[in-house]
Amino acid sequence: MSFDEAVDVSVSPNPTVADTATGGRSYRVVRGNNQPDEILAYDWHAVFSTSMAFNAQATSDDVDVAFPIRITATTIAVKQASGGIVTTPTSGDTEKYEFVIAAGGNSVSGVDATVGTTFEVWYDLPSLRKEAVITVAFTFVDDDGASFQKSVDFNVAP
Repeated sequence: MSFDEAVDVSVSPNPTVADTATGGRSYRVVRGNNQPDEILAYDWHAVFSTSMAFNAQATSDDVDVAFPIRITATTIAVKQASGGIVTTPTSGDTEKYEFVIAAGGNSVSGVDATVGTTFEVWYDLPSLRKEAVITVAFTFVDDDGASFQKSVDFNVAP
């Protein structure tokens, strides 16, 4: 058994729905060759929440995490997709995104204790479409200093 099986993460809404981005968020495209950089507005904006808890497997002999557990990092990655399948850009372009979080805490006291986090994401995809797969990753350290990670993938509806 792995630490991954001892952590349950749910996402709401799933699939997530994106709307047209507003609010002035933008990113820089470096052009090079003495061409001026461009500042472009993000096309899409999505808001979703995660709920994370350690299940009873966390205290099994195979895993045996020591509570309390601290959440030390949270990251996301946005990838363009079609039908829920990641489609790697072929033109050399990359997905552009940024996010902010509102965390409900950074510590899990025991089995079945939950921690919620709300994410707000702005993104732009080479496909110019809004359908994406988002990966959220959490990094944890338990009371004995053991470090481990849990990630979850979910879709942004077309």
